[in-house]
Amino acid sequence: MSSHDDLPTPPPAAPLRPAGPVTGVSGHLRHAIAMRLVSLTSGPGAPRLNYDTPDGDPGLFGPDAACWHVHGDFTSMMIGGISALLLQSLHPLAMAGVWDHSTFRQDVIGRLRRTATFIGGTTFGNTADAEALLERVRRIHLQVKGTAPDGRPYAAYDPDLLTWVHVAETSSFLRSYLVYKNPAFARSEQDRYYAEVSRIAVALGARDVPMSVSQIDDYLASMRPALCASDRTEEVVRVLRNLPAPFAGARVFSGLLFRAGIDLLPDWSQTMLGFGQTSMVRRLTVRPAVRHMAQVARWSMRNSVAHRARRRALATPEVSVVQPSLER
Repeated sequence: MSSHDDLPTPPPAAPLRPAGPVTGVSGHLRHAIAMRLVSLTSGPGAPRLNYDTPDGDPGLFGPDAACWHVHGDFTSMMIGGISALLLQSLHPLAMAGVWDHSTFRQDVIGRLRRTATFIGGTTFGNTADAEALLERVRRIHLQVKGTAPDGRPYAAYDPDLLTWVHVAETSSFLRSYLVYKNPAFARSEQDRYYAEVSRIAVALGARDVPMSVSQIDDYLASMRPALCASDRTEEVVRVLRNLPAPFAGARVFSGLLFRAGIDLLPDWSQTMLGFGQTSMVRRLTVRPAVRHMAQVARWSMRNSVAHRARRRALATPEVSVVQPSLER
């Protein structure tokens, strides 16, 4: 798991603002729900980026990108993120880096917020902020190295380890999007998604990054012999199962997200984590509940990061007109 710590940014905009005046019971309820949901991914422990300016800046991808669709749905991204953490924890070297250098166990919400900011910033942020995020993480990775319990050296800047972290994240995000947002997302668009987000992995130093659905499937199959569950994996499961509650009712919400994250995992990884025997019951109970929850989240979040970034990217930049000076 890569390190996404605090990052320098320009003066921040508010993390979530109403798109217009908040009026009536419905408007206040909508905004209250949105503020509570976004507190899971923004707040103390996470940097705040300016998604509103400069006008006309498309960021690294722009609003027509496939990753803007996949990364733009709050609920599916939350579930995909938890699923990615569970999958990543099966790699002993990735787990060693987290164990030795991360605040994951002490401040899991802060860690999740920083990761969400990195994904949101590199997808939807303006170009300067996105590039600053990448540069900051590259510098952090240079400091994350050590020796795993089995005696193997590890380093966060290891190109192969970076590829593992990237594939675990992006395959989980896309799998969640297909289940909870758009099952009809075309195979060609799925390939385009993987090709787009490979730019982030390569920018961080990954190599031989899979760039299509078939390449992702082949990569995950090839990695299975290198993966295993351990006491450290069990600790990740325990932490994610017992996420702190930043607002009333959050524990029910996070518990559902945790079960949905398990459900998204490939069958073989569910078995490795000890969840294989209950997979069918979990799927039948979790998916309908999450779909109802997702409807409420989408209704409430009228001014999400994705909405604000789209307005910025499509806005017409101000043009300064300089009058020519006339020689006397």
